[in-house]
Amino acid sequence: MNTEVKTRTPDAAARRETPSLRPAVDIVEDAEGVTLIADMPGVDKERLHVRVDANTLQIEGEAQVDLPEGAEALYADVRTTRFSRGFTLSNELEPDKIDAQLRNGVLTLRIPKHPEQRPRKIEVRTA
Repeated sequence: MNTEVKTRTPDAAARRETPSLRPAVDIVEDAEGVTLIADMPGVDKERLHVRVDANTLQIEGEAQVDLPEGAEALYADVRTTRFSRGFTLSNELEPDKIDAQLRNGVLTLRIPKHPEQRPRKIEVRTA
């Protein structure tokens, strides 16, 4: 489900060339829509970018690692603090109505289905 987003802006091209981590994402579908839950530790709202281009959802974020004054990192398990992940959205979803929330490094995106794609109850009458 991961796709590469092709945009024409120089900033996007520069970001794509920078190494990035793929955040772990849980995807849950129910009758009303799809929920994506992405782990993005250290990313705050100002460094988070969520966008939709056609049917592609792109999530990008930059974690901020604060070192105490005068401290220097001698070793790092992770060489980058940039997260990036893309998804192709189904036509049954409404990308214009995405709801995004960020809390404690966890991004939750709720993407509703078009009303005609949602299950509905059909009333049965007796004759």
